[in-house]
Amino acid sequence: MVMTQRITVLGATGSIGDSTLAILAAQPQHYSVYALSGYHRLDKLLTLCQQFLPKRVSVPSAAIDDFAQRLSAAGLDIDVVGGEKGLIDIATDSQADTVVAAIVGAAGLPSTLAAARAGKRILLANKEALVMAGQVMMNAVKIYNATLLPLDSEHNAIFQCLPLAIQQDNMQIHQSSHGVRKLWLTASGGPFLGQSFAQMQQASVAEAVKHPNWSMGQKISVDSATMMNKGLELIEACHLFDLPENKINVVIHPQSIIHSMVEYSDGSYLAQLGSPDMKTPIAHALSYPDRIDSGSQPLDLYALSGLEFVQPDLQKFACLRLARQAMKAGTQATIVLNAANEIAVAAFLDGRIRLTDIADINEQSLNDIQLPPLNDTADIDDILAIDKIARHLTDRLVAKLV
Repeated sequence: MVMTQRITVLGATGSIGDSTLAILAAQPQHYSVYALSGYHRLDKLLTLCQQFLPKRVSVPSAAIDDFAQRLSAAGLDIDVVGGEKGLIDIATDSQADTVVAAIVGAAGLPSTLAAARAGKRILLANKEALVMAGQVMMNAVKIYNATLLPLDSEHNAIFQCLPLAIQQDNMQIHQSSHGVRKLWLTASGGPFLGQSFAQMQQASVAEAVKHPNWSMGQKISVDSATMMNKGLELIEACHLFDLPENKINVVIHPQSIIHSMVEYSDGSYLAQLGSPDMKTPIAHALSYPDRIDSGSQPLDLYALSGLEFVQPDLQKFACLRLARQAMKAGTQATIVLNAANEIAVAAFLDGRIRLTDIADINEQSLNDIQLPPLNDTADIDDILAIDKIARHLTDRLVAKLV
């Protein structure tokens, strides 16, 4: 392991940021914080600046002057930048070795892609970067010799279960030489696994964000409740591991102990197990190819009463079906699905629609927003243009429901 990695954390005030910074604080001999970014929780970002003393920090454009004054009042000499330009600036800064891409949603795409084009070591938690721009992102990783390590527990688990040759080849799987038959993404089933569709229709925001196993932000918790999160992870896995969607299965595993599996052509299944704690995959990616103490609670095998596996109900969890449909249709469809889902989830969190309306809005958006396929030369501007159209039209669909 490199003795001291200089780390930039994009989205430092979220749950992934919390887990990442906890590991960095416990391993000062290996890591130092070079830059941080935050958006909504600037009080928390100020506290993090006081604790970790980064060289640079990125905030919303409108908050630059105020945040700089707050840093100065606290006796801190930290360079403050802002907006999308600021995020790209700290993501590509030559003084940082590793970029943790943990901004939620489409907002994280430009800075993550910029980090790839700067040849950075990227620890990817922002699944939208691949859902919206998978081919562009993976091409940039190869062309600019960047390193991409997945932080999602499922993709990190698959990565750990793949042969070393695949891990070192930008994770491209080749059936003939590596014998990988299928990938298996495990899903908890979320808070409504044991409830009916009718009960889901009446679900409150508080019930939807109360995940049975994981501590996560509101948006990803709602996505888990609808299984949209697993659909987005399926799309992400297709790009990460260069496989079609029919080579990736989803199985509900309520205990969240097996985080995902790789099925091989000889009949073997390799699985990664661990306590449901994001510090485990983050520590793996930070230290890869070595291992460090993550600070997570070790798995107590003697306490396990059993491991269950259930086939998803695609009528109840229609978002998972829609994700496969979008992946088959092409990148323009996955962009539309992601944009529609972000708008619909926000409307649910605002109390404007029901939880079950999210899938209906996503499906109607996919059916109504017909756009030409993106060609091989498509870049981020083309992707963001589709995203903007999809958001505008989905806003209109939501308005009809409320």
